[in-house]
Amino acid sequence: MARTIKNPKKAKRKNKGSNKGDGSSSSSVPSMPTRVWQPGVDRLEEGEELQCDPSAYNSLYAFHIGWPCLSFDIVCDSLGSDRKDFPHTVYFVTGTQAEKAAWNSIGVFKVSNISGKRRELIPAKSEDDSGMESESDDSEDEEDGGSGTPVLQLRKVAHHGCVNRIRAMTQQPHICASWADSGHVQVWDLSSHLNALAESETEGVQGASSVFNQAPLVNFCGHKDEGYAIDWSPVVPGRLVTGDCKNCIHLWELTSGSAWNIDATPYIGHSASVEDLQWSPTEPNAFVSCSVDGTIAIWDTRLGKSPAASFKAHDADVNVISWNRQASCMLASGSDDGTFSIHDFRLLKEGNTVVAHFKYHKYPVTSIEWSPHEASTLAVSSSDNQLTIWDLSLEKDEEEEAEFKAQTKEQVNAPEDLPPQLLFVHQGQKDLKELHWHTQIPGMLVSTAADGFNILMPSNIQSTIPSNGAA
Repeated sequence: MARTIKNPKKAKRKNKGSNKGDGSSSSSVPSMPTRVWQPGVDRLEEGEELQCDPSAYNSLYAFHIGWPCLSFDIVCDSLGSDRKDFPHTVYFVTGTQAEKAAWNSIGVFKVSNISGKRRELIPAKSEDDSGMESESDDSEDEEDGGSGTPVLQLRKVAHHGCVNRIRAMTQQPHICASWADSGHVQVWDLSSHLNALAESETEGVQGASSVFNQAPLVNFCGHKDEGYAIDWSPVVPGRLVTGDCKNCIHLWELTSGSAWNIDATPYIGHSASVEDLQWSPTEPNAFVSCSVDGTIAIWDTRLGKSPAASFKAHDADVNVISWNRQASCMLASGSDDGTFSIHDFRLLKEGNTVVAHFKYHKYPVTSIEWSPHEASTLAVSSSDNQLTIWDLSLEKDEEEEAEFKAQTKEQVNAPEDLPPQLLFVHQGQKDLKELHWHTQIPGMLVSTAADGFNILMPSNIQSTIPSNGAA
């Protein structure tokens, strides 16, 4: 379950980026060999501290908007798909977890001038013997990747109560649905705020001190309890499902531009709280749900209010699920026991859908999502403060590892027990809650935690993203 941030403290205004990769050691201190840190295994000795290696990222930026945010969504924009050139601009919607109900808001924000540079997986050899890159090479990279500090612009819409989860509609991204801890589900038209941000080029946080009062398009109070599960259909515009902690799921149908018909009779197939929902990426009437009861249910809206199929997925609560949009037979699920599994729906008749099961994380899985660009890649976040990226198509190749070591002329101290499918481990955030891939910027991930947001682009996942013929 592991999902709430209750009675949080407001984030202080400070430069979060300063403690991520800013080495403070003196040049007179002899350098020590770089070791791979194993979270949950290695321990810091007195006087030791972890340092982020900036060369592991094409781009990394940390920020916050005040109160912690349990959930957010990336808003699709009109800036183009398959964007590879820095600097980048990204739009978001999120909801706060404030100390008092009246202090909460929906945040609509834009982060622009996200700079970075593409790095080679195997560094090019320098002409001098020091092994350091030349200044001219660095400056050239910075010129290609943009420069300066990212700009955050924010607008707030008043929201009574904490926002448990928020999602933007795929087909009309200015339409968002929010789950409140008060038990209400509301739909919002945020077009005026997104338009204002798109037209604004002013630097700095805009609208941070003022909160706009706006009525939602819909305020549904038919759920018997608060909830977290919510998803828009990627196939049928305006079709929505919402699930609550009393095991009830309600179906929403768009009847006009700003009105919904909400079925008062719930879909019931779980014996405990519905934790997450996912619509099929291809079928208009199919969705899946997961629950604290450890099961995953498959639903067809044409077949009544009971699931078409249901199966035991984990030995503990199933917290999150993600339906693969590149390979629609595959579903990923994350559990409260830290494990995550890959299911193949084609094996339903055989009684066991699991084709892969991973026990890497030591604490509850809080978010899981397939890459929108590569069918075998997914990202996972956990309460162990790790965000991990996996490529399920990878297998251990001893010859390739030997060749890499020879090219880098370094001792690669990767632990032997790390799964070969593990591509990347990102740390530095406390109490990670949710992550999303950016569908229009290949390789970009965004995560939220108790201490704010991270935008990251790991350098070693370029090869898993199709180039589509681009240079």
